Amino acid sequence: MSDAELVLRSTRVITPEGTRAASVAVSAGKITAVLPYDAEVPSGARLEDVGDHVLLPGLVDTHVHVNDPGRTEWEGFWTATRAAAAGGITTLVDMPLNSLPPTTTVDHLRTKRRVAADKAHVDIGFWGGALPDNVKDLGPLHDAGVFGFKAFLSPSGVDEFPHLDQDGLARSLAEIAGFGGLLIVHAEDPHHLDAAPRHGGPRYADFLASRPRDAEDTAVASLVAQAKRLHARVHVLHLSSSDALPLIAAAKADGVRITVETCPHYLTLTAEEVPDGASEFKCCPPIREAANQDLLWQALADGTIDCVVTDHSPSTADLKTDDFATAWGGISGLQLSLAAVWTAARERGHGLEDVVRWMSTHTARLVGLDARKGAIEAGRDADFAVLAPDETFTVDPAALQHRNRVTAYAGRTLYGVVKSTWLRGERIVSDGEFTEPKGRLLTRTP
Repeated sequence: MSDAELVLRSTRVITPEGTRAASVAVSAGKITAVLPYDAEVPSGARLEDVGDHVLLPGLVDTHVHVNDPGRTEWEGFWTATRAAAAGGITTLVDMPLNSLPPTTTVDHLRTKRRVAADKAHVDIGFWGGALPDNVKDLGPLHDAGVFGFKAFLSPSGVDEFPHLDQDGLARSLAEIAGFGGLLIVHAEDPHHLDAAPRHGGPRYADFLASRPRDAEDTAVASLVAQAKRLHARVHVLHLSSSDALPLIAAAKADGVRITVETCPHYLTLTAEEVPDGASEFKCCPPIREAANQDLLWQALADGTIDCVVTDHSPSTADLKTDDFATAWGGISGLQLSLAAVWTAARERGHGLEDVVRWMSTHTARLVGLDARKGAIEAGRDADFAVLAPDETFTVDPAALQHRNRVTAYAGRTLYGVVKSTWLRGERIVSDGEFTEPKGRLLTRTP
């Protein structure tokens, strides 16, 4: 502690051993010690006493569509990372599609890194993309430091990012397994989607019927079979179908190397409450019924689902038409994810330690950043969120940092006000005031 430059003190610090009163010593951007609450502050160190506010590790969001470059009217690194910081997120991993070019070659990765370099308010890593024609690019992208590879098993919604059929999945997964990489998958089966009823118009029930649970279930089953055959590491993105949970649990018990995420909107919003024409609620796979949601929460509690991420996928407001068939599908949630999940979690008897595990510890582990991120303990980056968990706020779209302030959470009262966010021991936002960008571009640790 003698070399500490900063000491953060709170009566409630969330550590791997539990929540306790503590003083957290920081030097050169790293946590050097977690000490008793009343530990003496060394001369020369600055004390930040946050009182009874909770000090928790900065969140790690591994599923974010920043869309920069190419579709920057939808979102960009400057606005996305400000929204992340405002919501207590200190690290995000950017998806390879919806930007132009997509992150499917090393040259395209360099382009994206160049654009992001001076705009990052939080730390940023990058996923690569697995397409039918880029198997030869996967190894070089892995060597260049992407955290893994995103693939779709059904059409992605953008022409420049085609989906993999079963043969393409097998080829890409074999290549990725060969160098020990990770494939993350949008798991909906195109044949089941094609067979589902199709109706245009504003009725949410019609849209929900067009994305049935069995499309997810079948795609997850095929992914499990391929992962088991190749002993490959796979991750199921944005799971919404509770019907797939028994298959996933059995696969995990059988030693299949599979992890699973879900999203705040699946845990906090229900199909029954989506108004007709309100396409700010549209996402793929869709928000499902309340009974389905209950089972997702049970799966989080028992570990079948590993983590919670936003799948922040914004667009301009004009693309959110009242026709669910043609409106852009995506929920904007970076700034609100912690509060949304915490509000629902506390109602179901979960604590902030659970939320931290789902949204920081396990997400950091997913991308191999768990030596640096995801916990308040010595040796980790000094990334923190200071949270007033019992304070509430009503979501005002005008107060959001997202470039397009369209949100499915408008008007909702949420628990959990982020008072400040810290990156490597520097306060990057406090009560709505931001510093200049201090984020770094991250690469996968070999």
